[in-house]
Amino acid sequence: MTDISVKDQIKKIVELQKIDGEIHNLKIELKEKPVLLAQMKEGFEFSKGVLTEVEEKLKAVQVTRKERELELKSKEDEIAKSNAQLSQIKTNKEYTAKISEIEHIKADKSVIEEKILISYDESDVVNAQIEEEKVKVGEEEKNYLAKKKQTEGDIKVIEGRIKVLDSQRKNATEGIDPSFLNRYERILKHKDGIAIVPIQGEDSCGGCFMNVTPQKINEIKMSQELVECEICSRILYLEGDF
Repeated sequence: MTDISVKDQIKKIVELQKIDGEIHNLKIELKEKPVLLAQMKEGFEFSKGVLTEVEEKLKAVQVTRKERELELKSKEDEIAKSNAQLSQIKTNKEYTAKISEIEHIKADKSVIEEKILISYDESDVVNAQIEEEKVKVGEEEKNYLAKKKQTEGDIKVIEGRIKVLDSQRKNATEGIDPSFLNRYERILKHKDGIAIVPIQGEDSCGGCFMNVTPQKINEIKMSQELVECEICSRILYLEGDF
């Protein structure tokens, strides 16, 4: 073991904890940022999907109208053909039957014309929806791209800060007894980046906030070894010691 006293060892570990705590928090933030960005992108992609659906709806209306316009043309051709046949009919019975046939075709034609007019109204409604969705998509895209740029910048800053802290950490570990350091790092790994905590108040662990026995408090004051909380296993120290 190094010649540095246990109290000074603990002081060094406390300083190391400050660095490790910041590294831990920054790494969490580094993981969260892409997740938040992905959620925003998902919202943007959803808006694009809604716009596509509405545009497809407009295409369907236009295709149906085109089909009805062709059907209307067919009915008009039938009426013109039937009218031309009237002059060739010899009997009143045949003439009456042809007139009735023409009237039926005209009735069908009227129904088709009505459906075509309705389709124009449908197109107006869908076109209005498309314009609304385009505005939404534009806003979503603008927000997403701005957030993407900001997030990418933040990630670079965080990565740069972690690199600096890693360097500081290397210096901070110098002089710490290897067995103490291994013990600290083992706890650090399993306790959400917090391995050493001060006593809160008179007798509470600063990690789990459970009571620490008087015997443990005395062991901490003696500064002869690292003392761990019996509940959360974190290393304990007294802030007034340094």
